[in-house]
Amino acid sequence: MNTKNKIMTCLMLSAGGAVSLALLNKYIQFSATSRGLTREENSLCYKWRLGNIYYTKCGSGKPLLLIHDLHFASSGYEWESIREQLSHSYTVYTLDLLGCGRSEKPNLTYTNYLFVQLICDFIKSEIGHRTNILSTGDSAALSIMACSNSPELFDQIMLINPSSLTDCCQLPGKNAKLYKLLLDLPLAGTLIYHIACSRSMIEEAFRTKYFYNPYTVKPVQIDRSHEAAHLGECPKAIFSSIECRYTKCNISNALRKIDNSIFIIGGSEEPMIEATIQDYKIYNSAIESSIIPKTKHLPQLEQPDAVMDAIHMFFS
Repeated sequence: MNTKNKIMTCLMLSAGGAVSLALLNKYIQFSATSRGLTREENSLCYKWRLGNIYYTKCGSGKPLLLIHDLHFASSGYEWESIREQLSHSYTVYTLDLLGCGRSEKPNLTYTNYLFVQLICDFIKSEIGHRTNILSTGDSAALSIMACSNSPELFDQIMLINPSSLTDCCQLPGKNAKLYKLLLDLPLAGTLIYHIACSRSMIEEAFRTKYFYNPYTVKPVQIDRSHEAAHLGECPKAIFSSIECRYTKCNISNALRKIDNSIFIIGGSEEPMIEATIQDYKIYNSAIESSIIPKTKHLPQLEQPDAVMDAIHMFFS
């Protein structure tokens, strides 16, 4: 076989492998979203400058904005166990952040500042009044920064298992650009993402990180998160931005500056949650807190009644 034939053979094998990988990625995305588990009636769309934002609105009373954890598999379904009860006392807005859930997922680098602008713009455009806000995990930092930037838009703030201040301070490392370049590759990067958001990986997260009692996890909760992670034009974009720490931001000064009432709910089995709460109180001594027994990262799904009691106590 001469050199020309060898080159042609290599090119054909490479092209065939690329086509196979592209078809595999398409199949994984189609199979994950074909059941339509995340569709909701009476959903609304906020046409933001960087993409359409999916949200729901229900109930009547003082506005309450619910923001899910900043995670590639998260969506407004995080609040499904308490949203209806909340709607009896509040006008409840449940938001899917840009790049997450059913909102648009443009191929861009997602930053903390981008989400802060989204939250503030959403309140101005769609709510139009000072609002209470309830957020989980990494999204707690977004709420703190948004309130620090535009305090006139916010009233009371409740955080569920917020990230530690040390975690919030983690900035992109020396190899972040190279790692993001790998994750942004059309074929290999997409395959890496599909492995990271496979149903088995999401199920493991629910059973080991999100819930204290793994036997109370419902299959539909896993399936909806799996589907949410595969919806949209470029679902891996938020994954690569989070993995490379572009969504992190030091919130210590913002915590010290905020004059709004802040309440923290912690799951008793969430790692280092009591130390995290104490660190927050160092910068803002007025912060109140409550620990919910036998819960981990998502007490609103695992112990919704206990979370509702805390909400009524704080927001009353």
